Amino acid sequence: MIDRTFKLQPIDGRKTLNNHHVNEYEVNGERVSDLISYTTRVASYNHATNEISIYNAQSQTTALHINAFLNFYGFDTMTRKEMQEKI
Repeated sequence: MIDRTFKLQPIDGRKTLNNHHVNEYEVNGERVSDLISYTTRVASYNHATNEISIYNAQSQTTALHINAFLNFYGFDTMTRKEMQEKI
C-alpha cells in the first residue's frame, strides 16, 4: 500500500518537472521510494540500506527525473550514460 505520493522539484533551473511522481511505501518492514517516470518505475530508493537502484534511463526526460530523485535523497547526480551503465 502506498503511504505517500509526491512530485520532485527540478534541479536544473526549470520551474516544474512534469510526467513523474514518487511513491513511498513499506514492504517487508523496509521503507521504499519508487520513481515513476510517465508510467514506468525507473528507480527505487531503499531507506533502510540507503541504496538507489536504476532500472531505466532511456530518455533525456527520464534522466532529468532520475537526477531530481538522486538529489532529493542525497546522492550525486550523474549523466545519462552513467545511469545506463548501472542498469
